[in-house]
Amino acid sequence: MKVVLDTNVLVSGLLSPYGPCGEIVRMMTGGAIQVCHDARILAEYGEVLRRPLFRIDPDELASVLDYIESAGQSAASAPLSRPLPDKDDEAFLEVALGAGARCLITGNMKHYPEKLRMGVRVLSPAQFITFYRARRYE
Repeated sequence: MKVVLDTNVLVSGLLSPYGPCGEIVRMMTGGAIQVCHDARILAEYGEVLRRPLFRIDPDELASVLDYIESAGQSAASAPLSRPLPDKDDEAFLEVALGAGARCLITGNMKHYPEKLRMGVRVLSPAQFITFYRARRYE
């Protein structure tokens, strides 16, 4: 299943392996989901995860970023017709649209107002886990 991960989900999943975000990271590394990305998203992941505050081992970080880039799907995207409240979030919605992702997973739902989603399913980490599990019984 192709998804887009907002940076906050990846950070939370790496820092707290127990809980919905950690489960999503395990799903990613186990191949159950494929993370869609572009150069902007990869750059943001790297910039945020390298912050000293998070104390993520550089080798572990390099492995995760390499995995996302190689096992994920790079997507071409077009600019949104209407801007999001936070311009930094636009890349995630653009990539979701360009890649035909099943959903965009974020801990900041308010950054993606429903009227601006252009048909993209935007889910919190807990909502995604529920969605993913329910899909297995369809």
